[in-house]
Amino acid sequence: MSTFWSIWVIVLTLANLALVIWVLFANRKVAVDDQQEPGNQTTGHVYDGIEEYDNPLPRWWFLLFVGTLVFSALYLVVYPGMGNFKGVVGWSSVGELEASQEKAREKFDESFGKYVEMPIEQIADNRDALKMGARIFANNCSVCHGADGGGNYGFPNLTDDAWLYGGTPEAILETLHKGRQGMMPAQGPIIGEDGVKNVTEYVLAMNGLEHNADMATQGKQVFGTVCMACHGMDGKGNQAIGAPNLTDNIWLYGSSREQIQHTVRGGRSNVMPAQKDKLREDKIRLVAAYVYSLSRQQETAQ
Repeated sequence: MSTFWSIWVIVLTLANLALVIWVLFANRKVAVDDQQEPGNQTTGHVYDGIEEYDNPLPRWWFLLFVGTLVFSALYLVVYPGMGNFKGVVGWSSVGELEASQEKAREKFDESFGKYVEMPIEQIADNRDALKMGARIFANNCSVCHGADGGGNYGFPNLTDDAWLYGGTPEAILETLHKGRQGMMPAQGPIIGEDGVKNVTEYVLAMNGLEHNADMATQGKQVFGTVCMACHGMDGKGNQAIGAPNLTDNIWLYGSSREQIQHTVRGGRSNVMPAQKDKLREDKIRLVAAYVYSLSRQQETAQ
């Protein structure tokens, strides 16, 4: 809160206290009517035969109210509670926030700080570290890649060995730090509808799926002219640019003929957001180790 608004709140508080004090003492006095007996003055309001007396507030209630007002004023002096304004005890809301943040940083440094310099492979062998990495993954990554890292439509499976940009600790860290921008250009305007269908049959053939052999033969020629620049002549992909392997029968957007045609015809675009401005370095390394461990579990199972 800025200094202006801090002063504004304090002034409003004092003004309200002054108003309440005036109302309290104004109602403490009783207007005396010579026509009424002392102690039996009424306000003149009568409802269904019931008269409203105009007696002063009970002394105990009045003193209790005065005590709350005095307490409010003293509290405002001792604990202003707004921005950088410090009371007589040196407390402020900003100071309290900074102290809490510093305490939290010390706690996090104790729990996570040791992983900043630790190699990813070593972190991946630490059971406690993997538990922390799994929790961070669940909070930040599971919405796209699934709670188990198994991926979703358009989001890669992190538990296999089909890495778009590489599965080394260094590559995983780079992906988390900088994010990735995946782009499959639309080929429909370039190769035409016949070319889209022929290339699709060739991609199906490379994966051992049902296909039209004649169209696949024509598609191979188109693939060698247009697609091999990214995916390689053998269709094995290129991790340097994130071009997927088209021969491993692992599909990001589905393996049906219609889905592949849609990819070739209209292209695809996908984004992995950078985490460097969202997560601390130690947490990024814990997530990297957890993701690295998922693929290692798959390798062990094989």
